[in-house]
Amino acid sequence: MSLQTSNLGWIFQSRTQAPFAGTRAGSRRNFPRDEVVCTRMKSVFPVQVLAISGSLRRSSSNSALVAAAARLAPAGVQISIFDGLADLPAFNPDFDQERTPDAVVRFRTQLRTSGAILISAPEYAHGIPGALKNALDWVVGSGELIGKPIGLVNTSARATHAWQSLVETLTVMSATVVPGASIVIPLQGPTDAGMIMDEPALRDPLCAVIEAIAAAARDSRVL
Repeated sequence: MSLQTSNLGWIFQSRTQAPFAGTRAGSRRNFPRDEVVCTRMKSVFPVQVLAISGSLRRSSSNSALVAAAARLAPAGVQISIFDGLADLPAFNPDFDQERTPDAVVRFRTQLRTSGAILISAPEYAHGIPGALKNALDWVVGSGELIGKPIGLVNTSARATHAWQSLVETLTVMSATVVPGASIVIPLQGPTDAGMIMDEPALRDPLCAVIEAIAAAARDSRVL
């Protein structure tokens, strides 16, 4: 599998709705009022997507991208942002034999109850960030990602080593990496969610990612 780019055209409309209720610890839903959203998608039945930024940096472009995805999600798609990456302890299988840490239980529950996963991660020294790899290690044995559709969005065209490593790890874990939801959306310099939403060259491919991953979730019925 190789990284792809997307230049699809989209129609946008203003959405006015209250934030989605029932936010759990370790995740957040960002649905402000009166914002443009992706509208080309056909809603068959609701899809819940868990978005994960592999970076712990406060001003991370990866975190900005998943925040933009949550705000662009159209009717019928709910995107929750997992923000408990830093709370997960270092992986130790002995903990599952004693008492599984609460942060791990919450993470596994959110993965299990989501129809698809969206990951955007940076590359450090040609590898996956340690915090993200640690999170994946916690679900190798418990199996929450088996058969789960996953989109991998890379924010740098030059950072291919971590992306390939993620594909390999997730494939071994029996997850389904969705080609149409695994693309490069290059972000240069300081970026926030609003900037991504305002720029068609960034917003359009992100909407394509949301469409592809939601379609994969509906097709697999992993809900």
